[in-house]
Amino acid sequence: MLIFTQTKNQLVSLKEKAFKLEKDMQRLFEANVETITGLKLVRSEFVIKAQRFDTLAYDPSSRSFVIIEYKKERNFSVIDQGVSYLNLMLEYKADFIVEYNETQQENLKRSDVDWSQSKVIFVSPSFTDFQKQASNFKDLPIELWEIKQYEGGTVVVNPIKKSKAAPAIKAIQGADNSELEKVAKEIKVYTEEGHLEGKSDDIHELYETFKQAIYNLDNNIDIKPKKMEIGFTKEGKIFTDICILKSNLKIWINLKRGFLDDPKEFARDVSSVGHWGNGDYEIIVSDTKNLEYIMSLVKQAI
Repeated sequence: MLIFTQTKNQLVSLKEKAFKLEKDMQRLFEANVETITGLKLVRSEFVIKAQRFDTLAYDPSSRSFVIIEYKKERNFSVIDQGVSYLNLMLEYKADFIVEYNETQQENLKRSDVDWSQSKVIFVSPSFTDFQKQASNFKDLPIELWEIKQYEGGTVVVNPIKKSKAAPAIKAIQGADNSELEKVAKEIKVYTEEGHLEGKSDDIHELYETFKQAIYNLDNNIDIKPKKMEIGFTKEGKIFTDICILKSNLKIWINLKRGFLDDPKEFARDVSSVGHWGNGDYEIIVSDTKNLEYIMSLVKQAI
């Protein structure tokens, strides 16, 4: 990636400034973790059973814990370390909840956490092709994020996306994968394809139409499949969710009650009703007749 600054219509290349220490990378990422990822910082340097995790975070949208590790060097195994961390989390769930309750001053119960959506994020200035390939399994809850800093205070963060043709964990062959098997049994990485599985062609087409309309609202939109719904994010924040049902779609708009301008009163106030998606407004759609108006509502949450 080439990074430039513009001066009087002239582009000047920005030089990368290497992080002197892993700790420098960690401080920068932790100070901005909510802005970058949408996660809530729980604890820096969390120690459990003699194992130290660089950063412990919590994902409010999926109600799950996330371990973040920083690597300045590239000679490490993302699979071995990531799977080991996930197994520790699943074995000592109570310790993670206690840490959250003590640092956040909230009463989080074990049943409040969706352990099946736990994951590990590795952050580094760059990853090798082997590391990218090793983590390229659609149901492996390990993510790679590249972060680089440049002259003039410019910082670029690039989450490495898994390929659409990424295989499943069961495709891993080799020696003893007992730790990996334990993770695979309890942790599930949800996918867009999984949400669409078994749905009719009409629902497939309806979802694709609304998905494309949402993508057209902004150039920096990504998706975040969760257990019951698919979140659409911008800069780490989910602004709308879609739940794919047999005969229709449920759409939630991530705005608090009273903050949506909806003169046609399409959206239902679900602020006092249990629901899966983010926000206090819900719309059920079975066709595209009001697509443009619904997008005008969704855009208000971006």
